[in-house]
Amino acid sequence: MTTFHWVRHGPTHERAFVGWRDVPADLSDTAQIARLNRFLPGDAVVVASDLIRATATADVLSAGRTRLPDLPELREFHFGDWDGRHFSDVAKSHPALSRAYWETPGDPMPPGGESWNMAAQRIRPAVDRLIETHRGGHIIAVAHIGVIMTQIERATGQPAQQVIGNRIDNLSITELHLADAGWQVRRINHLP
Repeated sequence: MTTFHWVRHGPTHERAFVGWRDVPADLSDTAQIARLNRFLPGDAVVVASDLIRATATADVLSAGRTRLPDLPELREFHFGDWDGRHFSDVAKSHPALSRAYWETPGDPMPPGGESWNMAAQRIRPAVDRLIETHRGGHIIAVAHIGVIMTQIERATGQPAQQVIGNRIDNLSITELHLADAGWQVRRINHLP
């Protein structure tokens, strides 16, 4: 069985869309990071998105573990022209599109960005390569809320409209197992 321990990066304290914009994570909650480190398997490999908030989080989780190169394919959704803008501002400037983006995720996409489906197609091959290379092992993948939700969608077969309702907190773990019989969800948004 191959087990993914999807960890959402540390908080950024941004009050706006944060997609491919490279903003740092606040990793000052050393007690939470220590609990996370104790909970995660010691024999896992660690991989991250190439955005600094994910790489820095992965670095603090990699002590004693094998750290793999960062993968740009594990970046957050590309919010295009919305990146850096407040959610209410986007709702005013693109009312129908922003509503569709959240209520019927799939094909709607921000101007200059990517849709849920486009992001899922970008992410899937990288996850497949990790499965192939580390089959039967534990993989700690430090990524973003959108990335983690696409993997919940993949594991459960639920539509994006249902998956988007999950809460994925910073420094939480979503654990997905891949066995011969298929995917199993062990936990979503677990905070040790």
